[in-house]
Amino acid sequence: MRPSRDIQHLLNIMAALRTPETGCPWDLEQDFSSIAPYTIEEAYEVADAIARHDLDDLCDELGDLLLQVVFHARMAQERNAFDFGDVVLAITSKMIRRHPHVFGGARGRDVAAVNAAWDEIKAEEKAERAERRARHGLPPEPEGGRTLDGVPAGAPALTRAVKLQTKAARVGFDWPDVRPVLDKIREEIDEVEAEINAGDREAAAGEVGDLLFALANLARHLAIDPEAALRGTNQKFVHRFAYIEDRLADEGRRPAEASLDEMEALWQAAKTTAAPDE
Repeated sequence: MRPSRDIQHLLNIMAALRTPETGCPWDLEQDFSSIAPYTIEEAYEVADAIARHDLDDLCDELGDLLLQVVFHARMAQERNAFDFGDVVLAITSKMIRRHPHVFGGARGRDVAAVNAAWDEIKAEEKAERAERRARHGLPPEPEGGRTLDGVPAGAPALTRAVKLQTKAARVGFDWPDVRPVLDKIREEIDEVEAEINAGDREAAAGEVGDLLFALANLARHLAIDPEAALRGTNQKFVHRFAYIEDRLADEGRRPAEASLDEMEALWQAAKTTAAPDE
């Protein structure tokens, strides 16, 4: 079997891997739950390649992420639930439906008009989903009608915080500008410090969570993706700490053999050097 640009070739490879007796033992023992962590990991690796501006690596990582879609679709096909074609049909239908200003008769809409139509389109999708579930003999989705319904519990915590806050803001539960958010952050820092002084580690953990939630709110008000911002800071930390290690290695030493003051001086020096992806 040779490599190919044809998506059907990839579908055939996955079918072969999942064929009982002749397929791959590892692939055969997988199910949706066991594969889900790999799906999340591949999505993060795509984001990492983008952050590093590495388009060659991005091509590979997008392939790995596509494989995850193919894997899940194949397992669903084996259960006669849906196949890869159904996945493609679902997303193409959704994209056309969500962009009537491009593919329909609502041309010429500006951004405000597009946003205003969003809730109406989502309501139509919800009704269609309910009809489809009924047609397949599936139970209806829980009816709560609560504002924060639909935000995935398994999403990264910072991303979920922003989504929760955004939904609440749509019904008016939000500060009018960023200043009160800054005040809230200062309040939460004081509460963290109070619990530290009280020696209550469990309560301090709760207050740290409140602080992180407030910081996510700050990012939202500034139209900043907190996950992307933190990834950038993580990479900056890696670069600067590597600088410390390299300079100490020039002297035949390791970080454990240096004082905190020495490492702090090197840290400040590292701040003047650009990271590889900056």
